[in-house]
Amino acid sequence: MLCKNRRQYDAKELEAASAAIIAMAKTFTVTVQRQDNPHGGKYSESFELPYEPGMNMTTVLQRIAANPVTSDHQTSAPVAYDACCLEEICGACTMVINGCVRQACSALIDNLLQESTGPIDVKPMSKFPVVRDLVVNRKPMFESLKRVKAWIAVDGYHDLGAGPRVSVPQQEEAYPLSRCMTCGCCVEACPQFNDKSSFIGPAAISQAILFNVHPTGSIDREHRLEVLTSPGGIADCGNSQNCVKVCPKEIPLTDSIAKAGRDTTLYKLRQFFGR
Repeated sequence: MLCKNRRQYDAKELEAASAAIIAMAKTFTVTVQRQDNPHGGKYSESFELPYEPGMNMTTVLQRIAANPVTSDHQTSAPVAYDACCLEEICGACTMVINGCVRQACSALIDNLLQESTGPIDVKPMSKFPVVRDLVVNRKPMFESLKRVKAWIAVDGYHDLGAGPRVSVPQQEEAYPLSRCMTCGCCVEACPQFNDKSSFIGPAAISQAILFNVHPTGSIDREHRLEVLTSPGGIADCGNSQNCVKVCPKEIPLTDSIAKAGRDTTLYKLRQFFGR
């Protein structure tokens, strides 16, 4: 299920929704999928909380931690979850809420209550191993970034002098791609990214393109193109375009995938003709 981007809600919609919620409901229910350890079984618990204006999902999890009592009055453990910046920059708090992958810090309760008449449903991402409750191990994403060398290599930390100039068109191409926070939303929505596939995912492909257009990062350009033409690379993309629809930073991932397709084709043609 793909969610409606939160930026599509205008001020009047939010004001009307908030007024309706306050008038109709003093409390709301959140159902959380839980797992005590990486090898434990899954189970669900529901929590009833008082409504507060301006709440987001992180606020809800904080309220549960302060008073971990379920809807049927059973004392439970606080829900484990990741959080860091609380302003949609770090990407740590990604989870599946009401069937849509998104950031807990920017998932407003007013919007979530509009989406469903039942309890708000919260689950961990399904494409990564669960550590506990809503905490997952995103190591597969970081391994993909390592494969494409998603960094600019340096010879040392001494003063190397002025770097190469970056043109305005290069800056305009690179900046949207540089906003990636490795949150995992794109790979969660990608049908090709799973534990039975070696596909590196849209985030790694986009980061490969980002560092290939950088004057210094392009030193490793051929290595990245070789990875993209290897098993698990660009050929494994099914072009479902789910990734670009759920990206919280609105990164043009499909543009990166298209450019990766062109660049890898030219790369292989040059290899074939010995150029």
